[in-house]
Amino acid sequence: MNLVIDIGNTQVKVAVFEQTILLLKDQFQQNELISGLLDITEQYDIKNGIISHVAGLDQDMLEEIKSLVGNLTELNHETKVPFFNNYLTPKTLGVDRLALIAAANAQFPHKNVLVIDAGSCITYDFLDDLNTYNGGSISPGIEMRYKAVNHYTANLPLLNKAEVIPSLGNSTENAIHNGILNGVIKEIEGVISQYLAKNQKLTVVLTGGDTIFLAKNLKSSIFAIPNFLLEGLNSILIHNIDE
Repeated sequence: MNLVIDIGNTQVKVAVFEQTILLLKDQFQQNELISGLLDITEQYDIKNGIISHVAGLDQDMLEEIKSLVGNLTELNHETKVPFFNNYLTPKTLGVDRLALIAAANAQFPHKNVLVIDAGSCITYDFLDDLNTYNGGSISPGIEMRYKAVNHYTANLPLLNKAEVIPSLGNSTENAIHNGILNGVIKEIEGVISQYLAKNQKLTVVLTGGDTIFLAKNLKSSIFAIPNFLLEGLNSILIHNIDE
């Protein structure tokens, strides 16, 4: 069985796969990770693992994880991936984006795929039908926009994301919700339109923490796949095991 560990900006996600079948998904705070992994390795016969971390990882913790998972792949720009990487600065490419493109390759082979990951940042990544990754773009995520509005002004409050977008900005709070959330939605729709103009046959995948909210509000035809990054990490692991 395969163990997948994704250490993001705010939380740690862990999954267990039997080949490509997801058996378990859980999440922890970073200080709970080792105890959580101990429980998982007692329940499942883990043979291989892969770990991805976007914000760095304490070396002592990494050694503890390696002691639990003998054959552990630490994802970086030198890891073999199942697609051609045409990114000009591969050393600076986030490992989370590598995993998302690997998932696109595995689940939508020989197709033009735009992957939109709506998390701390919103990333857009494009894999063409020749299996070449051509980069994309990065913009602030929803929570980051709320924090920026508060931080860079004197009087605007810090709000939590509204679950329903106000139709009118008839108060300061409604104006913030309306501006931020409609802005994100229009941005995503606009990016999709740009790629559609060049690639009529385009598969669009939406993933990340704000997937459910955005999927309800987007007019474009998309695949909403919350576990896409974990599946991509598993795909990279399988690719390296098979090499």
